[in-house]
Amino acid sequence: MLVTGAARQLGGRFVRRIQREPDVDRVIAVDAVAPGQRLGDAVFVRADIRQPAIARVLAEHMVDTVVHLDVSGKALGAQGRTAVKETNVIGTMQLLGACQKAPSVRRMVVKSSTGVYGSAPRDPAVFHETTPPKSLPGGGFAKDAAEVEGYVRGFARRRPDVAVCVLRFANILGPDPDSPLADYLALPVLPTVFGYDPRLQFVHEDDVLDVLGIASGEPRRGTLNSGTFNIAGDGVLLLSQCARRLGRPTMPLLLPAVTWVGQALRTVGMTDFSPEQIRLLTHGRVVSTVQMRETLGFRPRFSTAETFAEFARSRGPGLLPPAAVGRAVDRLAALPFAGGTGRAPGSSGDTHPTPSVR
Repeated sequence: MLVTGAARQLGGRFVRRIQREPDVDRVIAVDAVAPGQRLGDAVFVRADIRQPAIARVLAEHMVDTVVHLDVSGKALGAQGRTAVKETNVIGTMQLLGACQKAPSVRRMVVKSSTGVYGSAPRDPAVFHETTPPKSLPGGGFAKDAAEVEGYVRGFARRRPDVAVCVLRFANILGPDPDSPLADYLALPVLPTVFGYDPRLQFVHEDDVLDVLGIASGEPRRGTLNSGTFNIAGDGVLLLSQCARRLGRPTMPLLLPAVTWVGQALRTVGMTDFSPEQIRLLTHGRVVSTVQMRETLGFRPRFSTAETFAEFARSRGPGLLPPAAVGRAVDRLAALPFAGGTGRAPGSSGDTHPTPSVR
């Protein structure tokens, strides 16, 4: 088995975990930079998947399974956005070209994102794997993921003998996340779009590792480890609920002001507050996980709320107690200019139920 993106936190954890499986003989961990974490008994090969040398790695080690995790929305180390895009798109093209010529390859798993659906005001309430986006992502990681999936579909047509599984992950969180959204949620004050309270889904890091193990292993009876699957925890959270549970105040701004704040935060390097993230924090996104359960045979151990609770505990206490944040938000929501009734709700904390989405 060959795993790309081994220098990243998620890739390193998967490498250490998958080599414990009894049906995995050897793991080849690949990345352009040396990992800062131990990879157990895996063979680390320092190789840039953007270069043709990756074909030699596949041939030398007679790789039968490729797990492509080097598709990310966040730069690694001193990388910039240009290098990340090249790795996501050009690197995937080179890797797929090498796999096409490697007769030993029989299975491929690709990490993607629910960002391929975009976030728009007229989106459906729930996206299914076959739901086309209202508009294709215009840039950023979502556009990278959409291009990657296009190249993967072409590879699957050219190599029908290879089982190809594309996993569209919701926002990945947990005790040690590595994503632009996690950086945003770690801000002491959360800038939000005035008048919007988007629905968000999360998937726990541990569940990500579990489903990668299922997708990269031999199919079990009654399951199919190929196709495209949405991966997310049960239920959704509103952005206002997330802020309350973190104990962080929000700063509602008109959309142009949020865009300006995002540019300022990117300039100082605090977080990659990209336009696609602003759209997510405006309109939200919810996906169906029926195929994940019924076809892939995977059931997450953590719901969206439980995943966020793990993340919140890892961040430590916020600026304000969560109950105080809840009371303040309730008072603001009750003001006439905010569309409220003029009287505060009778309870503090979360005033919205957490719907269940499957």
